Amino acid sequence: MAAAVFRASLLGWRTGVLPGCGLRRLSQTQGPPNYPSFVESVDEYQFVERLLPPTSIPKPTKHEHYPTPSGWQPPRDALPNLPYSVRRSRMHNLPVYTDITHGNRQMTLIRKVEGDIWALQKDVEDFLRPLLGKTPITQVNEVTGTLRVKGYFEQQLKAWLLERGF
Repeated sequence: MAAAVFRASLLGWRTGVLPGCGLRRLSQTQGPPNYPSFVESVDEYQFVERLLPPTSIPKPTKHEHYPTPSGWQPPRDALPNLPYSVRRSRMHNLPVYTDITHGNRQMTLIRKVEGDIWALQKDVEDFLRPLLGKTPITQVNEVTGTLRVKGYFEQQLKAWLLERGF
């Protein structure tokens, strides 16, 4: 009981209002503040739209000759009649990447493979066999649509995929 009286006296000391006096705080007696009204301007929204990022990547423009100075080349209009296809990345590039794992294991990845990934593996092995002098070590991941090749072959595989029309 003494602790409750002491706690109540501390509360009254902090707020300046003793509990049980029937007084309300000032914020409880006033209504909501009257804020000035606002006007929505549609004409000036064009200045905001310039700053917003685009919702999708635009289609690449047509050039007079390919490859462009950056080395980019579009896919052929007609896709090759193969049991697999390799989709371009969202920036319209071939999804062939190099990777280093475990400090020194050099790998080349072909991502975004759709269709028969095992046929792509066989074709990649047939393409790289004369370059290496032996069959390259490959790994297929059907779930992610990724083909891994041991070694750095990014430029060779990109040129090979461009030849095939991807």
